Amino acid sequence: MSNSPVSDDESAVASEPRPQAPIDESGPLLSPALLGRLERLELVSRKIFRGRMKGERISRRKGQSVEFADFRNYVPGDDLRLIDWNLYARLDQLFLKLFQEEEDLHFHALIDTSASMNFGQPNKLRVAKQLAAALGYVGLCHGDRVCVRAMGKQGQHAPVLRSRGTYWKMLAYLDGLSQGENVSLHDGVKDFVMRGGGSGVVVLITDMMDKDGYESALRMLVGRQMDVFVLQVLSQEEIDPPLRGDRRLIDAEDGDAAEITINQFVLDKYQSNLKAFLTQIRQYCAKRSIVHVMVPTDTPIETVITKYLRTRGVVR
Repeated sequence: MSNSPVSDDESAVASEPRPQAPIDESGPLLSPALLGRLERLELVSRKIFRGRMKGERISRRKGQSVEFADFRNYVPGDDLRLIDWNLYARLDQLFLKLFQEEEDLHFHALIDTSASMNFGQPNKLRVAKQLAAALGYVGLCHGDRVCVRAMGKQGQHAPVLRSRGTYWKMLAYLDGLSQGENVSLHDGVKDFVMRGGGSGVVVLITDMMDKDGYESALRMLVGRQMDVFVLQVLSQEEIDPPLRGDRRLIDAEDGDAAEITINQFVLDKYQSNLKAFLTQIRQYCAKRSIVHVMVPTDTPIETVITKYLRTRGVVR
């Protein structure tokens, strides 16, 4: 793929060797072998969030637990039960015992199910479901509060899950998702935050192909003080179109049509525009502390999760 618009930048996923065998899109979203590897990973939060319940994640915030962390000087009003009286007997000074607090992380995965996602081999929507399932499973294995949902009406009844035993509920929800609800990124994210998306980690899984733009949607997530990750899913047919000759192109979402003759000049112009589009997205995200990862659909899902998302700090 020498003329790929993303082979010479940080989105190194695009330069990985491609699988030669056809992808089976009728099988399970995640293989048992991959689930075993996911159990050893952990979702990353670059911020500290206070959850509704105690979790299994060690927080940098000091709280009350069974794991001792440090001492600090007593000040009037502190809980007397936390005073170390043995230390007081030796030093004649009052010190409080501090403990590591276990943090309840809220993890949200927002999936774009618009018509443009129903494209490519492998299908972009299926890859989006695989990414959401994999990251959701990582969260469930660590007792995080997980909600994987589509944008739009299909997301209104998405289950909120917490334990590994509820993984099947997440799979059942994902299996029931279908494409075709053409909700803009702005409206989809707005519905999410208005329904109490709350704080925590949010992963937006989309192709970013929205005529109204992506900026307002990302601003809403950042404005909610969320830890934001964007996984941009593109098919190989979009990265390097295999088209030649006279074509009639139809927009999958609004039906707009254009008659065009595709030659090398047009393909070069397309590559240039796509590269500029991806660069613009990366720069916009970088300025707002959003992690952006471009995910070609023909990169094995295991490689994306265990290598590239790990490198970019989505999991560890």
